[in-house]
Amino acid sequence: VQLQASGGGLVQAGKSLRLSCTASGNIENINFMAWYRQYPQKQREYVAAITNRGSTNYADSVKGRFTISRDNAKNALYLQMNSLKPEDTAVYYCRCIYNGETYWGQGTQVTVSS
Repeated sequence: VQLQASGGGLVQAGKSLRLSCTASGNIENINFMAWYRQYPQKQREYVAAITNRGSTNYADSVKGRFTISRDNAKNALYLQMNSLKPEDTAVYYCRCIYNGETYWGQGTQVTVSS
């Protein structure tokens, strides 16, 4: 499985961005898909996850502002980020677990200016 993340950019605080992550194959059988983010010199931290049945989970820091979704027909994972804050500035990565293996996409930079 190859994952390709996109959609990052520079936005002002309070604005929105939508990240996308496209997979090289059919994601219908991929149960766990998630977004993580990484600050400079810090470990990646969990942001949100979704199962293939549509169950979602969010980190407390983004709950109520971010929405994770997936479109199995398009082999795509999304992260709608609203009410962005400067502390959301990070490199965002998509991740999936398939057949016991973990796959990561390359990161996409999100920068939120105050």
